[in-house]
Amino acid sequence: MDSFFYNIGQGLKNIRRNKMFSFASILTMTTCLFLLGVMYSMVANLRYMIHEAESNVGITVFFYDGTTEPEIDNVRRQIAEMDGVKSIKYVRASEAWDSFKEKYLNDNPELVESFGDDNPLENSASLEVFFENVEDQGKLSSAILVLPKVRQVNDTRKLVAALTRANRIISFSSSILIILLMLIALFLISTTISVGVSVRKNEISIMHLIGATDRFIRFPFVVEGIVLGIIGAAIPIGILYIVYYKVIELLGSKFSILFSTGMDVVSVNDIFARLSPLLAGIGIGIGFLGSYFTMNKELRRIRHL
Repeated sequence: MDSFFYNIGQGLKNIRRNKMFSFASILTMTTCLFLLGVMYSMVANLRYMIHEAESNVGITVFFYDGTTEPEIDNVRRQIAEMDGVKSIKYVRASEAWDSFKEKYLNDNPELVESFGDDNPLENSASLEVFFENVEDQGKLSSAILVLPKVRQVNDTRKLVAALTRANRIISFSSSILIILLMLIALFLISTTISVGVSVRKNEISIMHLIGATDRFIRFPFVVEGIVLGIIGAAIPIGILYIVYYKVIELLGSKFSILFSTGMDVVSVNDIFARLSPLLAGIGIGIGFLGSYFTMNKELRRIRHL
């Protein structure tokens, strides 16, 4: 235990001895993890919005003139039994006409009155079908089209393809950027540890001569790397929490109309429940790996001097 606490103390002393390089490592780690956190937040929100858009993308099933409600209900039951169907909404002809008036004739009340009690969309009853997986839309649309009394199926395959493509592009590009940022942080931690070893090169050689093991010599530097990683992760987590909270607050007050139309973002608690452990794990992992492997390399080099 004495050796354990001694080595922890030595690791903290190393940080104080190399103040400039330690500060540079923490600053770089903070910057990298902050950018990673910003990117993660953007990607998470974009993917959330795409997922919400996908869940609201469905097909509309129209019927031949004269199709009765029992016949429509029979088709609805057959569609409901298909694998991958999440929900079905029956839109009556009267509801279709009310929706059309609200959307297109709201500024022309005289034109609406001219129709009186007549419904020009009398044969426009339809089913709106939503799927568990939007990529199954094409297959299920074809299956629905051959059902009796079904006249037409309006699908949104192009929109689905665009959403799926956007999701893949965002995921791929964000993964590449995250890897690059992690490599930069790893390089800087490694450089800091190398400088610390160079400064104590003679001391380490003497420790070898009097019988110190590689594990004993390596431990303080590993502690140094882990502490730098913890500090470098804690700072951006705190800054990101404040910034993300303020951005959501600003969006809610300045762009409330967007949220009233169904557009939404991931809440602060939800995003940081995943982001905080991620950044902390990356910071500690980079600090440990950078120091451990750098020390192995430096110890081999010192032995051959």
